[in-house]
Amino acid sequence: MHYQPTYESVSRHPLPAWFDNAKFGIFIHWGLYSVPGWAPLAGELSETLATGDWAKWFANNPYAEWYMNSMRIEGSPTQRYHQQTYGADFRYFDFVEEFNAAAQQWNPDAWAELFQRVHARYAVLTTKHHDGFLLWPSQTPNPYLANYHARRNLVSEFVNAIRRRGLKAGLYYSGGLDWTFNDTVIQHIADIPKAVPQTSDYVNYANAHWYELIDRYETMILWNDIAYPAAANLNELFAYYYNKLPEGVVNNRFTQRFQLGADGNIAADNFYDFETPEYSSFSEIRAKKWETCRGIGASFGYNRNEGPEHHISVENLIRLLVDIVSKNGNLLLNVGPMADGTIPELQRERLLGLGEWLDVNGEAIFDTKPWIVADGSTDDGVAVRFTCKETNLFATLLDTPKSHVFEIKGLRCTDGTVIQLLGSSAPLEWHATDAGIVVTLREKLPAAPAHALRITPIPTYRA
Repeated sequence: MHYQPTYESVSRHPLPAWFDNAKFGIFIHWGLYSVPGWAPLAGELSETLATGDWAKWFANNPYAEWYMNSMRIEGSPTQRYHQQTYGADFRYFDFVEEFNAAAQQWNPDAWAELFQRVHARYAVLTTKHHDGFLLWPSQTPNPYLANYHARRNLVSEFVNAIRRRGLKAGLYYSGGLDWTFNDTVIQHIADIPKAVPQTSDYVNYANAHWYELIDRYETMILWNDIAYPAAANLNELFAYYYNKLPEGVVNNRFTQRFQLGADGNIAADNFYDFETPEYSSFSEIRAKKWETCRGIGASFGYNRNEGPEHHISVENLIRLLVDIVSKNGNLLLNVGPMADGTIPELQRERLLGLGEWLDVNGEAIFDTKPWIVADGSTDDGVAVRFTCKETNLFATLLDTPKSHVFEIKGLRCTDGTVIQLLGSSAPLEWHATDAGIVVTLREKLPAAPAHALRITPIPTYRA
């Protein structure tokens, strides 16, 4: 269909099957903040969402990509670190030369090979974060800072490398904050509306960049962040995008009238294809597509302070992905490369661990749909998550059963049902009970974070 620049028209955009089926993507935060690569160890965002202590969050911001804001907060750990390391007269903008020099060593094909190896279906690059630095030489340069962009066209090289490996390429752009246009220091969530540039020159600037990212790089995702200036005509932008790239998707962060939702995320006031909870998830199956974004550590940008204990374990990462997919979500898992583009080894280890599990169990994840229910359990208390595809139900146990015989509650299977453990072609013995079905393995499963069963045909369910 041809979209008109109206809400009524763009809201008819159907969710493309590729995004619904993808389930797992890679987020990349890389920019000037990757040079200092530093933030205090203050815990994950989920802790602040639970307590609501935003003043403490911003003063001790664990997001290294917020370095420019954090270093301007008087007495903050980041300000102390910056002055001790670089000196009080060293400006944030002085990181440009070092970043550009380091980025000459980047190998985009190494990223793409890794992302493909771990079964990611798409990748999203931050083309401009809140500091305003561009990862490409835009036809609309920053009006306040000369040469405030990457020397290499990192965006072009990224999308080309990603596509050569068969992944979809998406692009992030901070439309809501740009500290080169509005340098308000954010010390509380309530400061964010004051920090969103609302001038006509910024509206034209941000719009020009989005049109350029659509036309030049054919981004399959418009991944905006924080908000968008109120005077912008988003229906016009979205109609243009969908007419040019009908398979593209738009996230829910183009909010033009700031309102913080009960879940701590900014509530959208325009059309979007998917929601984006951050360091949080949903507890139930959602009709609307969603995508959890989070870092492997507590930061999106590279933070040299984070050790093994600050990174999500492979076990919890696997369980997180299984849970998200069972409830109609995708996982957009972030890597924070160093200035030269190197993905830190601890982050690589987590990715590779997840990829090894998907080597065997990916059938229970990719191209699936939520079932009648997402959650289940065994008789010995092991949590189960359900997904389905064609004539198959996948029951993924989020731990290893204590015995080689266990019961999955609620399932009602018919005679002739075949149950198999993914990674093994031999059918398993099973029998029905009043509560569900009892599955008998040939031997006790080896310890693993999750085990997936394929059940054919799809059973019925009774709580």
